[in-house]
This record gives sequence, C-alpha cells and structure tokens, in this order.
Amino acid sequence: MPSAFSSIVRDVRIRIPTLTLIALAFTYASTMPYQSIIGINELGMSDSSYSGLIFLAALVNVATSLTLGIWSDKLSDRRPLVLALSVSGMLGFGMIYEFRTTAVFMIAMLVFIPISNSTYSILFASIRATTNTMDRGRAAAITSTVRALFSGSWALAPGLIGLYLMHSQSMMPAYGIAGIASVTCFCLYLFLAKPVPKREGPATQHIGFFSSLGRVFSPHVAVRVGMMALLLGLQRVNSVISPLVITHAAGGTVVDVGFMAGLVAFLEMPFMMMWGALQRRFRSVHVLAVGAAIYCLYLTLLGFVWAPWQIYSLVLINACGAAAILSVPITYMQDLIADRPGLGSSLISVNTFIANGVSASIFAAGTAFTDYSGTALVSAGVGIVSVCLLLFIERDRQPAGQPA
Repeated sequence: MPSAFSSIVRDVRIRIPTLTLIALAFTYASTMPYQSIIGINELGMSDSSYSGLIFLAALVNVATSLTLGIWSDKLSDRRPLVLALSVSGMLGFGMIYEFRTTAVFMIAMLVFIPISNSTYSILFASIRATTNTMDRGRAAAITSTVRALFSGSWALAPGLIGLYLMHSQSMMPAYGIAGIASVTCFCLYLFLAKPVPKREGPATQHIGFFSSLGRVFSPHVAVRVGMMALLLGLQRVNSVISPLVITHAAGGTVVDVGFMAGLVAFLEMPFMMMWGALQRRFRSVHVLAVGAAIYCLYLTLLGFVWAPWQIYSLVLINACGAAAILSVPITYMQDLIADRPGLGSSLISVNTFIANGVSASIFAAGTAFTDYSGTALVSAGVGIVSVCLLLFIERDRQPAGQPA
C-alpha cells in the first residue's frame, strides 16, 4: 500500500488541494498574529469594538462554511467555488492593505475574509470526495498528512514575515502578503486543477438546505461535534495560558514565548503524520483519546512549572498531544456525515467556533478563583472528563472496515 505522502504526490485530485492549503496557510499566518495590532493600535479601534468585530466575523465564517458546504455537495466539481473563494480573499486582504481605514477593515473582516476562510473546509471536502473511494485507514492517514503540511506552512510563515516586517513602521504589509497568497491559491486551481466531469448520482441530486442543517444539528452529530470542541478548546486555552505561565510563573520572556510557539508548531508535523499512520490500524476515536490524554498530561505538568527550562522540557509532550487534537478530528467529523464531503467538512468551522467559546469559558472560570498555573490544571481536568465522555458515547459505535 502506498504511503500517505506518495498518494498525495501521485494523485492530482489530492495534490492540488494540498498545495492550495499550503498557500492558504500563509493567509492565516501572515495576518492573525498582527490582526489585533492593526485593528487596535494602527486603526484606533477600541478593545470592545474589536472584540465585537471578531465575534461577528466568526459567526459569518460559520454560517458561510455551512452554506457553502451544503451547496458544494450539489456540485460535481468544486473548482469554480475554490476560485471564487480565492477572489474573495484577494479582495478582502487587498482592500485592507490598499485603503488602510477602519471602515474598510471592518467590511473586509465581516464579508470578504470570512468567505475566503471557507476555502479551508472546501479544500478538505475536495480531498474527502477523492479519498471516500479508498480504504478508510489510508484515507485518514492522507488527511492527517495534509493537515501536517498545512501546519508546517503555518509554522514557517510567521517567522519569515516577522523578519520582513522587522523594520517596518506598519504591520499592514502582512495583508499584502495574504493577498498574494490568495492569488497563489487562485492560480493553482485555475492552471493546475483539472475540471471534474459532470456525473449522475448523489452529487447532482436535489439536496435541501434545511434538511442538511437538520443533519448537522441532529443529536448524533451535535453531541460529537461538542466533544470535539471541548478537546480543541484545550489547545485554544493553552495558547492563552502558556505565554502567561512562561512570563509569570516560569519567569521567562517574550522571546521564550515566541520560540516555544514556533518549536511546537514545527514538531506538530511529524506527530500528525504519526497519528495519521495509527489511524490505519485503530479507530479514530481511540487515537484521539490517547492524544488528548497526552495533552492533558502536558497541561497538568504546565501547572507546576517554575523555570523556563521546565517549559522547554514539555515541548515534545505538548506537540504530540496538540497534533492529535488538531488533525484527527478532521477525519472523525467528516465520518459523521461520510456521504456528504462538503457538509461533513463544514463541521470543522462549527467545531472551531464552539471551541473558541469553550476556551474563553475555561479561562474565565479558571482565572476567577486561581492563577494561570491553576487554570492549566482546570483545563486538564476538563480534558480528562471530555475524553471519558467521548469514549462513553462511542463505546458501541463500530465504523465499517475499522478495527475494534
């Protein structure tokens, strides 16, 4: 059986979406680290206005991803949709870079950029539509490998862009770079992606919008997406807690914060490939449970650190657990609606939205009665409960072709 990486390289239906995801990572990685700086410091938005803008943008992103996911399942060829989403990114990022006003920033953040962000789930839907014909273990390994390549691009971009902007008076060029990345996504699909011939079958049948939403919000799917959001929320809350623990309890500096973030991101790549390979032999839920348990161990140990060297000693545990939480749920959620790649992949955006709310709640609850280190322990406790609940609800579920 060919390796996941060789399968990606050989099959143009997987290779082009993967290359596009690597380019797409630059749109996120070049803007997200500087987004609040630009919105608040450079454009003069208040903290409350910026928070409200980000919340509304997240709502638009979820609604768009669900809508486009449902619509994409009616298409035999997602190529025109990816091209249109890339144009939206070109407009959104380009407008902010060119005009540099608060009004344009808000319009782009509420309309064009959330629409462009749906490219992520649509590309994974395209890959899933191809891997649906493969052995399930091989398909899961391919998905995890693609996610690892996306993470590698994400990890590389901030450092390169940071060096480019080091002596700049403004962070706005970051949006120019994101615009160029969107142009790259457009060109990859325009010139290299092959149109898919129209076929008869489920993809061309009438699919009702509200009946599709009913599948998303059915108890079977909603409960499991909620479980995934609880686990992803651990990774999200760590991104808030870890820098604070490093600079407070451990006595480190912002240099340690940046170096740790980059190191963990790079190490996530091989671990994602490892978790993907394990999904060839074991159920995704069991692989995810082990990875999440490792991450809970990391959060527990994080709660007891008192020196920078101890933070660095946790890098491998951190990356190993985070890699499982970031990659395995993609296959798990797609499997929840396996016959509808677009709808199943749109659950990724729903999961992310809920996870951000979960992380905010854990952080607020933890810091209300303890310090940052204690909040890490609270997060670990939530994680252990989440893993137990996940294993409980999946105890009788046996996907076809999967080992017990």
